[in-house]
Amino acid sequence: MEKSVYSFDDVSFVISHKKVGKCTITGKGVGSISIARSNDVTQHDVAADGSVMVSKIVTKNGTIALALQQTSSAHKWLKKWYSYLLTAATNQWAETSAVLNLPSNGETIKITGISPQKAADAAYQQAGQQVTWNLMATKIEG
Repeated sequence: MEKSVYSFDDVSFVISHKKVGKCTITGKGVGSISIARSNDVTQHDVAADGSVMVSKIVTKNGTIALALQQTSSAHKWLKKWYSYLLTAATNQWAETSAVLNLPSNGETIKITGISPQKAADAAYQQAGQQVTWNLMATKIEG
């Protein structure tokens, strides 16, 4: 029987921008990393006689949600990146890329055209919290 083992400590998410540098995000200070595809890749059009026309739609855009501790180095890097993008030339807005590596199953996801959906919401209270950065990407492959 083949054994399968998963550890979030083995997962890495490396996000980079040529002007801001790169940030390697591992299990430290991270609650979760979620990737969602934005569009369906199939559409059916049904005619009056019941015949179905199938359309294949080639789209790879989507979203990434990074839930991070508000004191993490990843959150600090994303704040710096976000501040840079707000004042940079427009052509810098979607010039960020990332690679998500999942060694337990040999999966690598390459993400390009990343831009922030908005700055992470923040809560300040008695105990530290996680903040979520929602990012949009033009292409998610893998």
